[in-house]
Amino acid sequence: MSAVSLVMPEGHTIHRLARDHTRLLGGRALHVTSPQGRASAAAQAVDGRVLDAVDAHGKHLLYRFAGVEGAVHVHLGLFGRFVTRRKAPIPQPRATTRLRLVPAEDPDALAVDLSGATASELLDPAQEDALLARLGPDPLRRDGDPDAFAANLARRRIPIGAALLDQAVVAGIGNVYRAEVLHACRVDPYTPAREVPADTVRALWDTTVAMLREGVRLNRIVTTPPELAPAGKPRSRLRRDERVVVYRRSACLACGGPVTREELAMRTLFWCPACQRG
Repeated sequence: MSAVSLVMPEGHTIHRLARDHTRLLGGRALHVTSPQGRASAAAQAVDGRVLDAVDAHGKHLLYRFAGVEGAVHVHLGLFGRFVTRRKAPIPQPRATTRLRLVPAEDPDALAVDLSGATASELLDPAQEDALLARLGPDPLRRDGDPDAFAANLARRRIPIGAALLDQAVVAGIGNVYRAEVLHACRVDPYTPAREVPADTVRALWDTTVAMLREGVRLNRIVTTPPELAPAGKPRSRLRRDERVVVYRRSACLACGGPVTREELAMRTLFWCPACQRG
């Protein structure tokens, strides 16, 4: 089977959405609809309620409304996306809009539209607990536990390059961060996960935390270390080919050697044998 070429939103995107939606909509009563109809049950359950909080767990979003047990769960998957519409008058939602969230007291101010998501459903507390129990620690959350990450790796014989994409091992890493974190830590992606030394496991965690936080701050993936970036150029203005070291590159930005492309865990793996087998 050929590797998937589409890019799924990674943890930094989900946490940025949680932050932005909390800022835009938090503490406000919302008019919630499902123009497409596929999320009608969720929309009806929370329509008119105040949005208390938006939580991010890995690649999952949970919208919590006052007086509603459980939460509206959104998983964007490969095709999902949110669009914030601000220009008055707010246009009518498209037929493909899964959910529309509008401030009830000022419906002409803005609308947040969701389309194409893998999941957009109301979870009761037991279902929410079951979802979260399936996820590994999230490096962007305050309760993200590096010891749990290490324990999860210690139980797996699969290559570390496959383990990092397993959301039960660590929540939020996708194909781009997999490649960049492994390169930054000089780890051969085919090393069995349980054989990665403890100090390297901790380096993988710390590097992931730093890279994801940078992604949230910049609202894009930028993993190039300062010494490899163009001097004096703001990180927010780096070109696409300047933002990463090995992902989708033909030559490694660090050593200039060829980047190998292989399929691992159903995704295309990008890695530098010269840097990662040294």
